[in-house]
Amino acid sequence: MSYTRMRRSYGAQKSNRSNYRRKSSKPKSSASINPRRFIKVAKTEEVSEYQPTHMFNDFQISDLLKTNLSRKGYKVPSPIQDQAIPLALESKDIIGIASTGTGKTAAFIVPIIQKLSTQQSSAALIIAPTRELAQQIETEFKEMAKGFGIRWATLIGGSSMGYQLKDLRNNPRVIFGTPGRIQDHLKRGSLSLSKFNMVVLDEVDRMLDMGFINDVTEILKFTSGTRQSLFFSATLGAKVQDLAMRFSNSPVTISIKASSTSENVHQDIIGFGNSNEKIEKLHNLLINQEVAKAIVFDETQRNVDRLNQELIDRGFSVEAIHGGKTQSKRQRALKKFKDSEVNILVATDVAARGLDVKDITHVVNYSIPREYDDYIHRVGRAGRAGKMGYAYTFVSSKDI
Repeated sequence: MSYTRMRRSYGAQKSNRSNYRRKSSKPKSSASINPRRFIKVAKTEEVSEYQPTHMFNDFQISDLLKTNLSRKGYKVPSPIQDQAIPLALESKDIIGIASTGTGKTAAFIVPIIQKLSTQQSSAALIIAPTRELAQQIETEFKEMAKGFGIRWATLIGGSSMGYQLKDLRNNPRVIFGTPGRIQDHLKRGSLSLSKFNMVVLDEVDRMLDMGFINDVTEILKFTSGTRQSLFFSATLGAKVQDLAMRFSNSPVTISIKASSTSENVHQDIIGFGNSNEKIEKLHNLLINQEVAKAIVFDETQRNVDRLNQELIDRGFSVEAIHGGKTQSKRQRALKKFKDSEVNILVATDVAARGLDVKDITHVVNYSIPREYDDYIHRVGRAGRAGKMGYAYTFVSSKDI
């Protein structure tokens, strides 16, 4: 589907604003990515499905857990679930290379619930790079752990410290959190991790990219010396591997990561000469009826806010998230997007990291990502579950 066929006369109306300006339309380091890497025609032929070794009923887990999984629609394990769950149930340390959308959350939540239900002295610490991801994991856990009576606490920035302290006084057996807030509680003595013998680090690569290496290292030192460690990452760079080897024992590596972007995502570039032309082309793209649900990525918090307001002024149904917004505002925006109260979400990379939203049809890179791996993460949000998706990257005409 070429961009030139997408202009329509219906939908949101153009505003009279013609002086839309952005100081930085792309990051300085983006020139290192060849724009041709953003062009790829989606393949329409059938792709052979993964044949799992197990079904969920085959796993050595309780009937209650199987019932909870069935209610959530879990029938056939994804590759990461099929391979990781049996190993985790055997208390093996794991390095799982898997991107967002592969089902990796259940790959560690299922064995954790099973072990907590049979080992009363066990406790689990689950660390994520962002508040949103920590909360998503908590939500998955709540649904899968119904009826088990397992207490938990979520320790993230932007939410009430008072409520967190109250939850910690109830001796939770599961902690969900971000590195910074977990460190805060360790320093003030409100959290002890000495009995936590299961540790999960989700999206380790992003955690390290965000500068949490020292926090994570210090946190892991406070956990049980006989812990089981489960590391999940989209990439296995030297830093990730070093951290995993330091805090695990003979880990089994499972790699599910695709080497490139999704085959069923049509990818193309949209050239622009100046900022006015750029916003007009974005407008023309978003009014298309095929854009059922879209994420538009921009580089900075300020740019996200400006673009969000511009789209609102043009009549689009849109929300925005970035690290500068309060936790409650980010949660409300995400809920509206997930519930289809709005169909466009403008976001920074960090704020959108790990988001699991169904039926995203379009990903728009209004600014070029800093690294190609970031591009892969962005594009991977569209075209899930075998559906066709579309990704468009705005590139200055002088760089084409």
